[in-house]
Amino acid sequence: MLTSADTFQVFIAGIAEVGVMIVSTSLVTLVMLLIWQSNLLLVLCFPLVFGSVELIYLSAVLSKIAEGGWLPLVFASFFLCVMYIWNYGSVLKYQSEVREKISMDILLDLGSNLGTVRVPGIGLVYNQLVQGIPSIFGEFLLTLPAIHSTIVFVCIKYVPVPVVPQEERFLFRRVGPKDYHMFRCVARYGYKDVRKEDHRIFEQLLVGSLEKFLRKEFEDLSLERNIEFEYNNSVLVSSRDPEVPSSYGADDLRTPLIQDKRLEEAGISAPEQAVSALPSSVMPSDDDPSLEYELSALREAIDSGFTYLLAHGDVRAKKNSFFLKKLVINYFYAFLKRNCRAATANMSVPHMNILEVGMTYAV
Repeated sequence: MLTSADTFQVFIAGIAEVGVMIVSTSLVTLVMLLIWQSNLLLVLCFPLVFGSVELIYLSAVLSKIAEGGWLPLVFASFFLCVMYIWNYGSVLKYQSEVREKISMDILLDLGSNLGTVRVPGIGLVYNQLVQGIPSIFGEFLLTLPAIHSTIVFVCIKYVPVPVVPQEERFLFRRVGPKDYHMFRCVARYGYKDVRKEDHRIFEQLLVGSLEKFLRKEFEDLSLERNIEFEYNNSVLVSSRDPEVPSSYGADDLRTPLIQDKRLEEAGISAPEQAVSALPSSVMPSDDDPSLEYELSALREAIDSGFTYLLAHGDVRAKKNSFFLKKLVINYFYAFLKRNCRAATANMSVPHMNILEVGMTYAV
């Protein structure tokens, strides 16, 4: 005779085993249909044969519900509701951030000072957007009397790989013109990476990757300028080469202009004239101060310290929403959000380096 505890254990083991069998049969059926592209009759026969046996096992397990097997079903239903509510509220919050992000035209109208005072330091604005400027940054501009000289929008993303190497963890992109000193940073973590590093180590890795990004950007820009310079130089020189066959008044084209005659009398050849005629933006320059200026500004900001700009968001359902949505968002999701582990605890950042601003997301 089985006791209630034995019935409970047998029911849990039976549900787990039969559930794995049903899921395996369903996935193999999809593989046969989409990947193997087997005969449709064979694909239909496979779930009918194996699925009927599994349904018999499932019915035998479900017959123990009245004897105490209902308890794990209640637990499973409860945790399923909790996960669904958390995912539902998080998705609505992310959609609200995407919908309310700030346009770049607004920042361009504010100018490089962003309509306020820029003070030395690095501000790390944490958000969930991979592209665009989050609305929380606008709240900081309205709330704070000054903003940091270097702004980095940090987005934490988990990618479907076990481990992300340290040299590939951060992806940077410039936001706005150079004199704005604003960057987008996507920090990637694998599902085996544990975010337990000290905030100082995180800051060092971020700054090192940012310096590499600035040097790489400068090298790419210099290479692009050199290629454009060589191309324009070769085009101008070849257009004055008498050996190049041409038509439609080639003799007139070979006739030197008055300006060319004056330059030749002054001792300047045609290639030198072509080089001097190029604009300064395509001239190769090895002593361009823009890189050193940005690196020195970055080092000055590092010496002034880091500040973590976080959003303390409150998610509320719109007034015209259904009653069930208001109940789920305003009460259940709000309760879960108040009792979940805060992001500041995971970052192990001193409270004196954190600035939070409250926001209300209407979803």
